[in-house]
Amino acid sequence: MIRRTAASILAVVALLGCAHGIRSARGADRWLGTWEAAPQLVEPRNLAPAPGLNGNTLRQMIHVSVGGSRLRARLSNEFGDGPLVIAGARIARSVARDTIDVATDRAIAFGGSASVTIPAGHSMESDPIDLVVPALSELTVSIHIRSMPAAVTGHPGSRTTSYLATGDRLAERALSGSTPTEHWYALSGLSVRADGAAVVVLGNSIADGRGSGTDKNNRWPDNLARRLQGDTRTANVAVLNAGIGGNAVLRGGLGPTALSRLERDVLAQPGARWVILSEGVNDIGGARGADSSAIVARQLIDAYGEIIRRARARGLRVYGATILPFGGSQYDRPEREAARQTVNAWIRDSGAFDAVIDFDVAMRDPSAPTRLLPSADTGDHLHPNEAGYRMMADAVDLELFRRSR
Repeated sequence: MIRRTAASILAVVALLGCAHGIRSARGADRWLGTWEAAPQLVEPRNLAPAPGLNGNTLRQMIHVSVGGSRLRARLSNEFGDGPLVIAGARIARSVARDTIDVATDRAIAFGGSASVTIPAGHSMESDPIDLVVPALSELTVSIHIRSMPAAVTGHPGSRTTSYLATGDRLAERALSGSTPTEHWYALSGLSVRADGAAVVVLGNSIADGRGSGTDKNNRWPDNLARRLQGDTRTANVAVLNAGIGGNAVLRGGLGPTALSRLERDVLAQPGARWVILSEGVNDIGGARGADSSAIVARQLIDAYGEIIRRARARGLRVYGATILPFGGSQYDRPEREAARQTVNAWIRDSGAFDAVIDFDVAMRDPSAPTRLLPSADTGDHLHPNEAGYRMMADAVDLELFRRSR
């Protein structure tokens, strides 16, 4: 459900350069992000299982939004406490599970070299790779890791199975005897050489897909990508999922806050033209008492204003998503519900956003408006289920991406 605001303006299309801390192996080109996994420091409980990452091959699956015939991958060691040394890497079309289409297998190079050392605190963009990639297809990125620092950069909430095998197994069609793990490590982005534009979803576990199916690619941003691809007027609009489970806007939570990662995960993404801001529930859920809840609500509104200003300064349009109901969840307190209502009222009525996506109205139970629809609820009363994620994607008006093309 969409409400357009009086503040709607035509955005200036910006070609964005690399983010601070990202080293590019080639010069500037017209690239479009087609997949993203927002990096964070991997918690101990989400580290790789045996045999571990050092000296071994990690095969990871990704689901692209738009397609292309040239691509480049991005690896991150942003949170490392030492260098990340990659002995080799390859990319191919996926067949199933840990099996690749060998006819599409391509080497990934960095500055002309098969190996690369990524210093702590940095990321590295690969050289361009010639490979035809259809829209909404699955790719496999395999990396042979010579040395991974103890502090691992990754994205724990992959909802996608990766495979870990002992030694250098890059050239193998299938990784027999490999160990599955539902996390991504080091791999943080993929872009294609294409005309188009990207919408970035800046969010928390609801964008990250908690409650969606493993290996199904049915988070709400995935479902939005399918809808965009199904309309010829929006088929060149990519969807980049910058959700991090447990993330907060202001402080605390998991991963860098939304404010601190805005440049990296949104503004610096190749071809970014729109951002859907869908964060704040974890900030409200962490408030203690009526005074704290009211303060958090005011601070969230101020933070949203800062995000809007920074994004517009870079030529992006900003769409505000209302915060979903959480009645009956671990966050449910009268003062927190009051804070949610305050923030949602501002999102709807302030005129600050270019448009409003009213997930609250689309997902709430009409008979109990502070709670999720039972048919859309995983059972924790906080996260939508697979049906709920379809409903969220359906609540986004595709006209938002047609009228500013």
